Amino acid sequence: MTVARKTQIGLLITAVVLFVLLFIAPKKNTEKDIVSGSQGMMPTAPVASIESFISMATKSLKSEEKLKYDALLASAKNSKIDTAYVSVVEFWDKQKRPDFAAYFVEQIAERNQGSLAYTKAGDRYYYSVRFIKDNNEIPALYQSAIRCYEKAVAKDAKNVDAKIQLAACFVEEGKDPMKGIGLLREVEKTDSNNVKLQLTFAFFSAKSQQWDKAIKRFNNVLRIDPLYIEAYLHLADAFEQQGQKNKTIEMLEKYASVTDDAMAKKEVLKYIEQLKK
Repeated sequence: MTVARKTQIGLLITAVVLFVLLFIAPKKNTEKDIVSGSQGMMPTAPVASIESFISMATKSLKSEEKLKYDALLASAKNSKIDTAYVSVVEFWDKQKRPDFAAYFVEQIAERNQGSLAYTKAGDRYYYSVRFIKDNNEIPALYQSAIRCYEKAVAKDAKNVDAKIQLAACFVEEGKDPMKGIGLLREVEKTDSNNVKLQLTFAFFSAKSQQWDKAIKRFNNVLRIDPLYIEAYLHLADAFEQQGQKNKTIEMLEKYASVTDDAMAKKEVLKYIEQLKK
C-alpha cells in the first residue's frame, strides 16, 4: 500500500465519521505495551490541577471578557441550583476551551450527585484531550476523567458506559493499562453485545496493529448493529493495512451501497476506482 493511499483512506474515514477513533491510545502504545502494563515505568512528576490551568488562562483574558467571566463564576458559586454553572460552561465553550468547560460540568455533577451527571463530566474531560495544545495538561485531564467515571460507577454499578470509558482512560493514560483491559473483559462477560464495548476493543486492536483482531471486533459491531455502517470504513482500512485490496474494495462498496451521505459516497466510489487501477 502506498503512503498516498494510506493517507487517503484515513481522510475518507475522518470525513465521514464524526469520531473516527472514539478511543485513541497513545501513539507509542503497542500490544506489548498494554500487556506489560506499568512495569518498568519511570516515576512521574506530580500532575498539575485543571484549576491551575484555568487560573493561568483567566489572567490572559481581555479585560471585558475577564469581567464577564468573574461575574458568571461569582453568580454560579452563590447559587445553590445544580445548573448554575451552565453559563460558565458556555463561556469556556465559546472560548474554545472544552477542557476548562469540563471542569465546570464536573461542578454541576458535584451538586447533582447523579451517575449520569458524573458520566457527562467524565466524557467532557475525556474528549477534550483531542483538542488541547498543551501536552502538560493531558495527565490532569485523564485523572479528572477517571475521577468522574469512578464516581459514576460508584453511584450506579450498572452504568456500563462509564465503565467502558473508565477502562479507556486507564489504557490511554498508560499508568495501569491492564486495569482498563480487565474492566473491558469484565463488561464483556455480562454485556458482550454492547456496541461501544466492541468498538473500544476494535480501536485498541487497530492502534496496536492487530488487524485480525480489529477485523473480528468491527464485524461484531455490524452483527450487533447493522446500522453502524461506519464499521465498513474501518474494516476497509484494516484490510488495506493487511494488503488485501479485494476485501478493501468489498468493504468500501458495501459502505457506498448503504450510506445516505451523497458526498461521502462520491468520495468512496472515487477511491474504489483508484484501488482498481
